[in-house]
Amino acid sequence: MGAEFVQLSLTPILIGVLSAIACALPGNFLILRRQALIGDAISHVVLPGIVVAFLVTGSLASLPMLLGAAGAALVAVVLIETVRRLGRIEPGAAMGVVFTAMFAGGVLLLEQSDTSGVHLDVEHALMGNLESLIWFDATGWGSLLDPAALAGLPPELPRIALVAAVMTMLMLVLWRPLKLSTFDEGFAATLGLPVRLIGLGLVAASAVAAVAAFDAVGSIIVIAMFICPPATARLVTERLERQVAWSTVFAALSAVLGYVLAGYGPQWFGAINAVSAAGMIATVSGVILAIACLFAPHRRRVGQPMA
Repeated sequence: MGAEFVQLSLTPILIGVLSAIACALPGNFLILRRQALIGDAISHVVLPGIVVAFLVTGSLASLPMLLGAAGAALVAVVLIETVRRLGRIEPGAAMGVVFTAMFAGGVLLLEQSDTSGVHLDVEHALMGNLESLIWFDATGWGSLLDPAALAGLPPELPRIALVAAVMTMLMLVLWRPLKLSTFDEGFAATLGLPVRLIGLGLVAASAVAAVAAFDAVGSIIVIAMFICPPATARLVTERLERQVAWSTVFAALSAVLGYVLAGYGPQWFGAINAVSAAGMIATVSGVILAIACLFAPHRRRVGQPMA
């Protein structure tokens, strides 16, 4: 059982946990800045960029994917401004039109292009491919110390591990500027902090986390992890440091429980087939948030300022 777990389940669980944490870390500040749906927006915008990048380069390497996502984000900004000016509508409405249109265009490109053989199709874009991220070279726990076996790890694992580490370092290095600009933008500006640049950097970091997690876990987990673990942590504590720590705990817990329940949960109710791991992870994160809404100590004071 140990060898089977290491080969079949260890890497998907680790990728799910690291993806959830990478999205939850910037999600804390997006929640506090009332920009929680930026994660949803990013997931909608990057899909057509990723598909176009693959169709042009024929590669799923990180650099083309990041460039495609960045290009799509730039196109989205231009389209939002164009729709807002020509249609004379509010920015929120323009964003809604552009985001949904670009996501629909991405789905259409996936359906009309021959990308299923490289795990880039509608199913994988929405639900991810966690179940297929198998470590074929693993023979047991000893493989964790075997350089030859480690060379056969799914490439998604080191990629998302690097992004999670970068997100953690950014939170540590930029903690004070992020905290000041989030809670008192005017005071941060008087101190000489580049408030707008910090906000753009936060969105850019969120986009990097979303793109890194997109191929492995799909847009459903990305959207859920930007919102659910930070929102749950916000209901548990009123201190920012503890909120960030709790959000990582809830993100990891959702990933582990969701993956286990996706495989074994249906069997407990007499079903034969397993369900999507990505969908179950998002569901578990939502259930944890619902429990926090009912029983967390600060559920009735969520609108009050944090210490």
